[in-house]
Amino acid sequence: MGVKEAVLAVEGLTVYRGTYAAVNQVSFALAAGTDTAIVGPNGAGKSTLIQALLGILPHQGGQVMIFGHPLSPTGQLPPPVRQHIAYLPQKFLCDRRIPITVAEMVGLGWDPLDWQWPWQGGRARRQAVREALSRVKAWHLRDHLLSSLSGGETKRVLLAYCLVRPRRLLILDEAPAGLDIRSEGEFYQLLEELKREQGWAILQISHDLDMVQRSCDRVICLNRSIRCQGTPEVALAPESLSVTYGPEFVRYRHSCKDVKD
Repeated sequence: MGVKEAVLAVEGLTVYRGTYAAVNQVSFALAAGTDTAIVGPNGAGKSTLIQALLGILPHQGGQVMIFGHPLSPTGQLPPPVRQHIAYLPQKFLCDRRIPITVAEMVGLGWDPLDWQWPWQGGRARRQAVREALSRVKAWHLRDHLLSSLSGGETKRVLLAYCLVRPRRLLILDEAPAGLDIRSEGEFYQLLEELKREQGWAILQISHDLDMVQRSCDRVICLNRSIRCQGTPEVALAPESLSVTYGPEFVRYRHSCKDVKD
């Protein structure tokens, strides 16, 4: 896949934390309509990589191209390009004293520079909020305070925030963390539908290798540098996991599977 065809193309990316290269010479590309997982042990640089791609952290080496536009070393992108990127964090902290409703929150995704209650923002904006909340089965929550939602409801609303205007790249940092089994399954089913119907390119950090095996098209095994990348069958094979996590992890994982079986 050439750089021009890629939604995201990363070449030789290096990111330092102080004098320590937390991400070293990382290269990969994402195509539209694909779901790619980043896996690796704690401290492997997964969150650092994501933060560098979002422009939260500067990078000291390499090149990042997003929709054919270069991300500057300090994280700058043209605003029209940045609007096509959505991000779901692992944890979303909301000050419970802020009386913002679900509809107001999702409406901010339409145009964060034009903050106003969604029903005062024009027909197109109102319709976009309605469609986004309906798409994630959360329209009935529109008048609820954001601080009153459960974990699963909050994740749905955040996904609606991403949906309220067209996006092309969705980045998740262990976004399903804290959800129960049913809510997590519904969340990933919705991601699959959005990838298929809207052509999203999805890049997500995950520690759930079984979910990655079931749901993702490609896997990047990261431990500061890329140790393996490819289909789940290739990247999650014992020899690949041993290089990424160490042989003790592979033996432990197989032991746990034997107990389950």
